[in-house]
Amino acid sequence: MVPGLEATKEEIFGYTPALLARGMATLPIDGPGQGEAEYDLPIRGDYEVVAAAIIDWIESRADLDGNRVGMFGVSLGGYHAPRAASFEKRIKACVAISGAYDWAENWDKKSDLNREVFRIRSHAKTLEEAHANGKTLTLRECAKNITCPIYIIAGGLDRITAVEAANQLAADVSGPKIVSIVEDGNHVCHNRPYKVRPQTADWLAEQLGRIAFGALKRR
Repeated sequence: MVPGLEATKEEIFGYTPALLARGMATLPIDGPGQGEAEYDLPIRGDYEVVAAAIIDWIESRADLDGNRVGMFGVSLGGYHAPRAASFEKRIKACVAISGAYDWAENWDKKSDLNREVFRIRSHAKTLEEAHANGKTLTLRECAKNITCPIYIIAGGLDRITAVEAANQLAADVSGPKIVSIVEDGNHVCHNRPYKVRPQTADWLAEQLGRIAFGALKRR
């Protein structure tokens, strides 16, 4: 479970009760440039490297099923999750909420605060350097590699990430997809959690449960 640009693992923890109630273990993280990790690790566009390290750790644990790993991201995490799923095929299902398609594409339209936070968390010395770093956060050439089921959500009233980003991602992916535009939702649909959290939890439980059922049938 991956939080956004200005968020932390403690904030995304709010999504976990719905998943736990459906029998799924959860792992909220601070990735590079996030929360406690931001001081040592800068934001990076190739989040598949981060996901691979985490899944390696999951597979080392006897109390977790490394064959049924889903990835759930919101805001900037909504970019990180599909980016990881583009390359890391151990991810069996992906949820992306209000994620960017090409983060730096609208650089000039971002707020001063948004650009400055990204500069700091990408460990850039200047905004120009930060802009260059931001260009590495893109799904433009890799979203076509997403073959696992993906649930894409956007808020119709989102003033931070345009709805078009969800449509662009959906148009590129190769696997099964659901696109949900919450017309009265703001960024990450924080104002409409009841339209997002139960549905995504049900969907993830179905996708990962289907893998387990398939394994039982093969036995």
